Amino acid sequence: MVYYRMTSWSRPPKGIYTMKVDVSLTAPDDAPPPENQGALRLFSRLAVFVLFYNLVVIALGTVVRATGSGDGCGSHWPLCDGALFPLNPSIQQLIESRHRQVSELDGLLVMALVGGGLYAFRGRPHPIRWALLATLFCTGLEAWIGKYLVNNHLVAHDLSPQRAAWMSVHLTNTFLLVFALTLTAWWARGAAGLSPGGTRLRLRGQGGLGIALALGLASLLVLGVSGAVTALGDTLFPATSHADFVHQAQVGANFLQKLRVYHAPLAGSVGLYIVLIAGLTRYLRPSPETARWARGVMFLFFAQVGVGALNVTLLAPVWVQVIHLIMADLVWVTFSLLAIAAVADGVPQLELQAMNDAVRDFARPSLRDYYQITKPRVVSLLLFTTMAALFIARDATHRVTPLLFLAVLVGGYMSAGAANVFNMVIDRDIDFRMTRTSTRATVTRKISGDNAIKFGLLLMFGSFALLTWASNMLAALLALAGLVYYVIVYTLFLKRKHWQNIVIGGAAGAFPPLVGWAAVQGDVRSWLAWYLFAIIFVWTPAHFWALALLLRDDYAEAGVPMLPVVHGERTTVWHIAAYAILTAVVSVLPVLQHLVGYGYVAAALALDAVLVGMAFNLFKRTDRPHASQLFHYSMIYLALLFLAMAIEKVVVS
Repeated sequence: MVYYRMTSWSRPPKGIYTMKVDVSLTAPDDAPPPENQGALRLFSRLAVFVLFYNLVVIALGTVVRATGSGDGCGSHWPLCDGALFPLNPSIQQLIESRHRQVSELDGLLVMALVGGGLYAFRGRPHPIRWALLATLFCTGLEAWIGKYLVNNHLVAHDLSPQRAAWMSVHLTNTFLLVFALTLTAWWARGAAGLSPGGTRLRLRGQGGLGIALALGLASLLVLGVSGAVTALGDTLFPATSHADFVHQAQVGANFLQKLRVYHAPLAGSVGLYIVLIAGLTRYLRPSPETARWARGVMFLFFAQVGVGALNVTLLAPVWVQVIHLIMADLVWVTFSLLAIAAVADGVPQLELQAMNDAVRDFARPSLRDYYQITKPRVVSLLLFTTMAALFIARDATHRVTPLLFLAVLVGGYMSAGAANVFNMVIDRDIDFRMTRTSTRATVTRKISGDNAIKFGLLLMFGSFALLTWASNMLAALLALAGLVYYVIVYTLFLKRKHWQNIVIGGAAGAFPPLVGWAAVQGDVRSWLAWYLFAIIFVWTPAHFWALALLLRDDYAEAGVPMLPVVHGERTTVWHIAAYAILTAVVSVLPVLQHLVGYGYVAAALALDAVLVGMAFNLFKRTDRPHASQLFHYSMIYLALLFLAMAIEKVVVS
């Protein structure tokens, strides 16, 4: 067998990363002896089977809870009403007894797995032994918790807080068991040569990304507990309609009725976070394994959103609850595999590697340096649209208090700043080759990539906490959605691949007014909120392509496929003119629904006339002065447009 080990990861001056690999014909110290390969292959298949068998056991447990069959066998355990196979069982007895039987078989499989693992890895120390011991312990604890719930009647239709608490403990232990089984399967398949899984994990020295992955696992645990409590509420207090669901949350006497409304926004927040971390992990820990599991996390998240929406729409029928839980388990397994693959020995750590000694700046970073990597000039315009939306959304019953104003101002800046920080870490190689950005602190290494990631995480969590506390979770969720969209959709997926990057990815800049609107109204159901989104969405291409004309050579040198680089200046000007006209049309559409007054329309028409006029002047004479005029005016245009609407709303109300 040939063993590969990465020894270094470097970046030449042109920004291309290279990896040096040592090829050795000798096995590392903890590699299993060759004579064990047959046993290892058999054991690895058993490990995968036991992992998925446990998911089946979990799904059957959901059926037991959702059908109220937890007391089907009375308070007897492990027998069912004193018998191994009850005669003429009721439906509840049948469901509960079958769940116990598959659980008992699971216990036997786990013991076989532990014994097989100790045999397959005999003769040499291997960390898989710790995973096997954890599997055995969690399986035993799982059985004990089940016994405790049955013996203390914390099943079926029990409404006590103790049941919810023990269900949370039960769910946490289940997730830890699945994690131990996942780690066992990963190590086993790697040792058997069935996957690239290595034998060593580097838990230390993972930097900010390691912290982010750990927080991702912890947040999924919290979400799982929330889902278990919500599902219990759906079982004990089934809603007859969505209006009944809301009514129960508002006036229901039991805590389960009130808590379950928080699961959906929590799921959205955690889901967006793990998608962000999956994207960053795929980039910062480049390997086939991390790429595979990152894609899996993203796919499963969006699939889970669809199943969750179906669950809400159909008022939580049993079959959808089962699918929802299985999807949650698959998300947990996939994110666990992503985290494991990311900390595997030999996987490069891009944000921890030196860029280029020739451009490294050893000076200590100042607060100003950290402030600058949030791109304050870019954030200022986005923040202005956020604050303007606060006043556009206000009415007789929804006011803008000083606390709300300050919280949205600071929280909005922190969220947009965090997005820009992550963008700078990802684009260090591009920034290095562009004159305009070559002196950024993330390029010169005055601020290391790892410290920038930690700073970005701090800003992101601070923004979410502040917006949730001072306004509502919807505003915080929308701010996070804008951040994730900018980093994942624009920076990672589109910027380097297609000239439509700014058209699709530019939607990230349209989230701020939604944040401001939600902070005041608590929802975004108004057409006007989405008109604000649409104005910025269609305004962005003309604004940015004017800048791209000025920086065409820089983008060409960096290999970024911006429109002027790919299709030339003439085509770019045509597109700028088209989007300028579209922006003008969208800016006055709200008047058709009487959402704005004629004062705003007059101001909008005047601003539109100048914008379209400058676009056509650029069409007639495509040069740097005209491109610069359009670029700078486009920023003034957007600010004045939102200001005009805000002033009119304040005066009218």
